[in-house]
Amino acid sequence: MVSTETLVPLLKPVQTLATSGARAVEVFNTDRQLFVVVPQLARDIPGQAPGMNAGDSDIDALIYRWEAGRLVEYDALPMPGGEDAEYFEIGERRFLATLGVRSGSGPYVLDGDAVLYERDDNQWTPFQRFPTFAGKQWRFFSIGSRHFLALAQGVTVEGVTPKNPRESCIFEWDGKQFGLLQTLDGRWGYNWAFIAFGGQHYLAYADHVSGSSVHRWRGERFEVVQRFDEPGGRAFSFFIDQDRLWMVHANLMGETRLFQFDEDRVRFDPVQSLGAAGGRELCLVDGAQGRYLVRVCFITGTPHAPRTQQQSQIFLWRAGRFELADAFPTSGGTDAAAFMADGQRYLLVSNSLADDVRFRVDSVLYRFDG
Repeated sequence: MVSTETLVPLLKPVQTLATSGARAVEVFNTDRQLFVVVPQLARDIPGQAPGMNAGDSDIDALIYRWEAGRLVEYDALPMPGGEDAEYFEIGERRFLATLGVRSGSGPYVLDGDAVLYERDDNQWTPFQRFPTFAGKQWRFFSIGSRHFLALAQGVTVEGVTPKNPRESCIFEWDGKQFGLLQTLDGRWGYNWAFIAFGGQHYLAYADHVSGSSVHRWRGERFEVVQRFDEPGGRAFSFFIDQDRLWMVHANLMGETRLFQFDEDRVRFDPVQSLGAAGGRELCLVDGAQGRYLVRVCFITGTPHAPRTQQQSQIFLWRAGRFELADAFPTSGGTDAAAFMADGQRYLLVSNSLADDVRFRVDSVLYRFDG
């Protein structure tokens, strides 16, 4: 890779958000306004030894609204051990799916209820609840007139027996609510990505211990077409360029890699390494100079001795490969989202762990000049 000392900075910090264990950033427009939801894992407990699995998880997700060129704290939603929020629309109806990994302040409860809210009279009203175990991520997608909501969840902890269903699964909208369609066999789900290509529909699933996988829609359910057996799966991202399908897979314990799809073999082949261990999340950005990929790095080391101070990267797509375009510091980085506001492109990055492994660390809004 090119030395970061020769790169022209693409990001300029413009605002910090006082977050605590921020795990995701969800940006959406509704009611003619731009909103951001930031789920938070935990707050620090005074006098408690620091640890990435410590803290008080009975905490709210923060909701910000864009006002006068900045994000202003606007509201909050209860989301113990917050991991994810997913905004989507079905017809004229607007929904926000929320998800947490745990509740309490030790011992922690990994069984919980994920809450799906519906927007009503400019407020979020609970619409449906889902029993979960160590929830990680929601992903909404549609195939024709059918609408789906995929849940990544689960964890393997010695001595913990789940009361709720533990497997990652896919729900389908029946016109009134979401009902269970399909259950996957993963034990520690993290993430999803969906794309339509060549008349087919593909769903990628990242799992920490069971191996990650790519699935293809077969009319009534998804079937596995490829598995990635290495542990540490965290995120996938798809894109199409020159009528070819590409995929990026981030792995916390190994390389982040770019893959190209072989339609004849129905298989993704690796073509480029995009960095070593630490990758947690991916964000594609359509910039003035072309397509960018943001790789957000979380930690290296172990959960008992994590190295939270990382360099995350921004790559620029050039002729079938990604070139390193910039790097920026993250502190237990967990997510990134790009958006346009007032004619300017921004990148919002969530940080979850300070240098001393405390949860109170700012998330950062950048102006994106690429």
